[in-house]
Amino acid sequence: MEAVSTDFGIKEALDKLGVKEINDGSSTGSDWFSNGDIIESYSPVDGQLIGSVRTTTREDYDRLIESAQDAFKSWRIMPAPQRGEIVRQFGDKLRELKEPLGKLVSYEMGKSYQEGLGEVQEMIDICDFAVGLSRQLHGFTMHSERFGHRMYEQYHPLGIVGIISAFNFPVAVWSWNTALAWICGDVCVWKPSEKAPLCGIACQNIAASVFKENNLPEGISCLINGDYRVGEFMTTDGRVPLVSATGSTRMGKIVAKTVGERLGRSLLELGGNNAIIVTPDADVKMTVIGAVFGAVGTCGQRCTSTRRLIIHESIYDKVKSALVDAYKQLSIGNPLDESNHVGPLIDKDAVAMYQKALDQVVEEGGKLLVEGGVLNGEGFESGCYVKPAIAEAKNSFEIVQHETFAPILYLIKYSGNVENAIEIQNGVAQGLSSAIMTNNLREAERFLSHAGSDCGIANVNIGTSGAEIGGAFGGEKETGGGRESGSDAWKIYMRRQTNTINYTTDLPLAQGIKFDL
Repeated sequence: MEAVSTDFGIKEALDKLGVKEINDGSSTGSDWFSNGDIIESYSPVDGQLIGSVRTTTREDYDRLIESAQDAFKSWRIMPAPQRGEIVRQFGDKLRELKEPLGKLVSYEMGKSYQEGLGEVQEMIDICDFAVGLSRQLHGFTMHSERFGHRMYEQYHPLGIVGIISAFNFPVAVWSWNTALAWICGDVCVWKPSEKAPLCGIACQNIAASVFKENNLPEGISCLINGDYRVGEFMTTDGRVPLVSATGSTRMGKIVAKTVGERLGRSLLELGGNNAIIVTPDADVKMTVIGAVFGAVGTCGQRCTSTRRLIIHESIYDKVKSALVDAYKQLSIGNPLDESNHVGPLIDKDAVAMYQKALDQVVEEGGKLLVEGGVLNGEGFESGCYVKPAIAEAKNSFEIVQHETFAPILYLIKYSGNVENAIEIQNGVAQGLSSAIMTNNLREAERFLSHAGSDCGIANVNIGTSGAEIGGAFGGEKETGGGRESGSDAWKIYMRRQTNTINYTTDLPLAQGIKFDL
C-alpha cells in the first residue's frame, strides 16, 4: 500500500479550497491574523504534514467577538427568507466544492472518501432544509381572557452562537448548527477540533466568499482555533448566549456547568454506547450489513457507531458466524482508495485507547472472536491503522459500559422475550442511538413504546448510524439531551417571546383583578 500522493488529488483539493501551508487560526474571512502558537495538522492516512494554523489568543478572540456583535445588528433585521437566500448560495458553493472538501475531510480525519463525500452532502442537505425553514419560523396565536386583546408568541434571534465541534465530523456538525442559526438571524463563532483545523479553514473560506459576494459583514461567520482553552473563551463569555458542543461526555459536563453558571444555554451532543437488538425474527443478512457498517464505519469513530449487538440465544451462533465471515472481507487501508472499507483512527492516542479496551475486555472475562491489532508496514506508516475487532462480552463489564471510539463490537447474548433485551440495551449511561432487527410487529412496537428504548434515536430494521437531516438528532441521559438538525431543532437558536396587544380604550387586568384610580 503506497502512501497518499497527488494521484488522489489532495494538493489540487487544497488549492480549490484555499487552504495554504500556514493559515490564520481565527478569522471572519478577512486578512487579519491570529497571534497564537502554531498547530500542525498531520494526516492519519500517511502521517504527512498537511498544513498549519495559528491558535487564537484572547486579544484575537475579543476582536472577533466585536466583529460578530456588529454583524449581528444588521443580520438580525434582514428578513428570514432573504437570509435563506444566502444559505441557498452557500449550499450551491458546497455543491461545487463537494469533491475537494470531501477529500480534505477524508485525508485530515481518516474516514473513507465515500463517507467524506457523504458528510459534505449532509451540509448541502441541511442548507436545503434551512432554506425552506426560512419561511416557516412560526409562532402561535391564542385567545385572550380579556375582551379586545390579542395574544401571540414569536421567536427572535439570540445573538452569537458558539460552536465547538469534534474531529469525527469535522464539517457536517458545524453546518447543522450554522445553517439553522443563520436562518434564525444569529451569527456564529466556531472552534473546530484541533485535530482537524484545516477543514475549518476550508469551510470558513467558502462561507466568507458568499458573504463577500453579497456585501454582507464578515462577522456573520467567525472561526477560532486552538485546544480546550480557546473553547473556554466562549463557554465563559456572557456575550455568547448559546454554546453548542459536540464531544465526549466528560467534556460536555464541563461545558454544561460552565455555561450554566452564567445562566447561558448549552446544546450538547455527547457520547453514545449504541446497541442493535437482534431478535429470533430478524433478517440475518440485513443485520450483518447494518452491524458491520455501524461498527467499522469511520473506523468506529462515530457517536452513533454500533458498540453492542444484543442477540437472542436461539440465533446467536448463526449471527456470530455471519459476522466473523463478514469481517474477513473487510479491506483496511488508505481511505482515499475506494476499494478500502476502513481507514485509520485519528491519532496514536486513539490507537492506545483501542488497545487498552481490547486488553480490558479479556481481563474482565470476555473472548475475542475477531482479534484486533495495530497494522504496520507499507501503507500503514502513520501508525494509526487498526483491525476491527469483535468480542463476546457481558453488558455488566466495566469496559462495555463506556464508549471506546474505535472499531470494537461487543456481542451480548440474551434469553427470553424482547423486554429482556431492551433492559440490557438501556442498561448504560448513554442514550443516543438504538436499533432493533425484527420482522415481528409486536416486538418493533414494544421497542418504540414509552417503555422501550430510552435513546433519542430508535430504529427498526436499520442500524444505529446514518441519521437523516429531516429528523432531530440527539440523545438522552449522558448523551446530553440536545437536538440538532431537523424537525423543530431551530427553536434552540432563538429566544421565545409572548406578546399581548390591547386594542381597546380600557385597561382590564388579567384574572379579573380590580385596580381603580
